[in-house]
Amino acid sequence: MDAAEFRRRGKEMVDYVADYLENIEKRLVYPDVEPGYLRSLIPTEAPLEPESYEDVIKDVERVIMPGITHWHSPYFFAYFSAASSYPAMLADMLCGALGCIGFSWAASPACTELETVMLDWLGKMLQLPECFIAGTHGSGGGVIQGTASEATLMSLLAARCKAIRRVQATNSNYSESDVLGKLVAYTSEQAHSSVERAALIGGVMMKQVPADNSYAVRVDMLKKMMEEDKAAGLIPFYVRQHTNQNKACQGVDDLYMCVLQFCATLGTTPSCAFDRIVELGPLCNEENIWMHIDAAYAGSAFICPEFRPLLNGVEFADSFNFNPHKWLLVNFDCSAMWVKKRTDIIGAFKMEPLYLKHENQESVFESLVRADKRFEICAEVIMGLVCFRLKGSNELNQNLLKRITDSREIHLVPCQLSGRFVLRFAICARTTESSHIQQAWRHITQLTFELLQEPSH
Repeated sequence: MDAAEFRRRGKEMVDYVADYLENIEKRLVYPDVEPGYLRSLIPTEAPLEPESYEDVIKDVERVIMPGITHWHSPYFFAYFSAASSYPAMLADMLCGALGCIGFSWAASPACTELETVMLDWLGKMLQLPECFIAGTHGSGGGVIQGTASEATLMSLLAARCKAIRRVQATNSNYSESDVLGKLVAYTSEQAHSSVERAALIGGVMMKQVPADNSYAVRVDMLKKMMEEDKAAGLIPFYVRQHTNQNKACQGVDDLYMCVLQFCATLGTTPSCAFDRIVELGPLCNEENIWMHIDAAYAGSAFICPEFRPLLNGVEFADSFNFNPHKWLLVNFDCSAMWVKKRTDIIGAFKMEPLYLKHENQESVFESLVRADKRFEICAEVIMGLVCFRLKGSNELNQNLLKRITDSREIHLVPCQLSGRFVLRFAICARTTESSHIQQAWRHITQLTFELLQEPSH
C-alpha cells in the first residue's frame, strides 16, 4: 500500500468507523455465536497470495462483527464502562504513525515530557495533594500504565523492594529470598482479582480483609486482623520516624512476616463500594505500610466537586491510580498512576543507577427498580452502577439473567454480594441516554413477567 492508496483507504476507514458508531444500537449488543464459530469461516492456513482490500473489509462484517460484543452500544450495561471518542481515535492514529517507544527521555523527549505534564494537569483536576504533582521540583508524579491491574502490580513490586531494602539495611546478612518469604500484604475481600494476581506475581502472601455491610473495608476490620496476626507472632513491631523517613523493619529473626502493603479500593467492581481511606490511611502510615488506592472505575468522577470528598484521605497514600479510559473519552488503554515519591518506583525497576464527567444517570434506573416491588437494590448507588435482583432465590435471578443474555437486546453481568446472586446495571456507553435505560428496564420487566408466569414460579 503506497501513500496514495493509504490516503484513499484511510478516508474509507473513517467512513466505516463513523457508520459503525452511528448505527451501533441496531446491532445485537451480545453476539449470537458459539465457541469456535470463527474457525470454519476462514482458511486453515495463511493465504499465499494477498486478498484485495475490498475482500478484507467484507470479511470484517462476515467474520468479525458476528462475534463482537459491542462495548460502545447504548445497550451495553455490563462490567464497567470503556471510553471512546472521535478525537481519541484520531490521536491513536497519529500515535501509531509516529511510533515512538518512550522508554527513556532520549528515546523520545516529547513523549516523556508530555506524559509528565499531562499527568500533572490531571492530578490537579483531581485536587491531588501537592506531593503527587511532579511540577518542576516535586518528588512525586504521574505515569501512564496500560491498566489498573498493571498499576497495582507496579505499586506492590515497589513496596516489596522498599520493604526488602529496609530489612537488609538493618542486617545485611539476609538475602532477598530470606526476606521475601516473610512479606504479607492486605486487601479487601471485595477487591478486584488483579490484586491477588499481583501478589502471586510478586511472590508475596496476600490476606483478604472482611468488608462491612456496605462492602467497604473499615479501619477496625484491618486493625483487628493485624492485631490477631501480631498475637500469633506474624507481624513485627514497627517504628515510624517523625521526620517521615521510614525506619527498617526489625531483623527477620524477630519476625515471621513483615507487613508490605494495603491495597484500598474506591469503587469496587462488584458493587462500587468505597473503602474508608480516611480511617485506613493513618493506620497504614503508623504501621509503615504502603497504601495503594485503586480507583480504576470511580476515579474520573472525583473531578466533579460533588464526588471529590470520596477521595479524602488520599494524602495518606503512597500511590493512587484510576482509568481515564473508562469515563474520560480516552480509548483503551490508559491508566493514570501517581506516586508520592517517584524514586520508590524508579528505584524498584531500574537495572543500574542512572495515570469527562460521566452523566449521572444512575438515579434514573435506580428509581425504576425501587418502584417495582418485585425487585430490590442490593448496594448503595453512588455513581453509574446499580446492583439489583429479583426478590427470591439465587436460581431465580440466574434464570432471569440467562433470559436477558439469550435475548441479546441488552447485556448485563452478575456479581456475588453476601452470598446472593446479583445483577449489575452499569452505565457504560458515551451514547447511552434515558431512552435506552427506559427501554432496557421495559425489556427486563417483560422477561421477568414471562419468567414468573412459569408454573415452577
